[in-house]
Amino acid sequence: MPKDKVLLKEQLAQFSKQELANMLLKLANKRFNYEFLLVNFLDKENGEKILFDEAIVDIDLLCQKEYRAATELKKQVKKLSACVKRINEFTVETKSKKLETDLVLYVLKLQFAHYPKMFGKKTSGYDYKVGLLLKRFIKLITKELHEDYFADYQDTVNDFLEKLHKTSDRINTIKLLPKHVNR
Repeated sequence: MPKDKVLLKEQLAQFSKQELANMLLKLANKRFNYEFLLVNFLDKENGEKILFDEAIVDIDLLCQKEYRAATELKKQVKKLSACVKRINEFTVETKSKKLETDLVLYVLKLQFAHYPKMFGKKTSGYDYKVGLLLKRFIKLITKELHEDYFADYQDTVNDFLEKLHKTSDRINTIKLLPKHVNR
């Protein structure tokens, strides 16, 4: 169904202010609609920061949740996958690469808090998933963000790379990651 903005405007003009407010409230019950309204209309200056804070809370809840899996590593893979999914949901409405980078960094710090206990095992895809997230982080800080931000993240990313290469260099995705990142 093609969008006919003129027809839509005419139809919306027929509604009273109260009916339009009720319609918006009903639409805002769906998270993506709420996020769109928040970022584009309700709070243009702080909307993305509010969504960032909500994403942090959601990620913390995801990390506390118990996942069903045969081993602890497979549970960690499920947790990490859920966190990455939440990051992806965050990026739908927010255009701030800085906030996306900070969110990815937050999740990576949670993963490396388990170092070296969780890394280096051959039976799970945990190292691979962390490697993919680290690759995304490197892309964000080297290609997406302004180069002034690079210095803020350089030591952290190099520390992550060193740790991951120490324990998981048998995985091709991790082998292909640089040993360290410089500008």
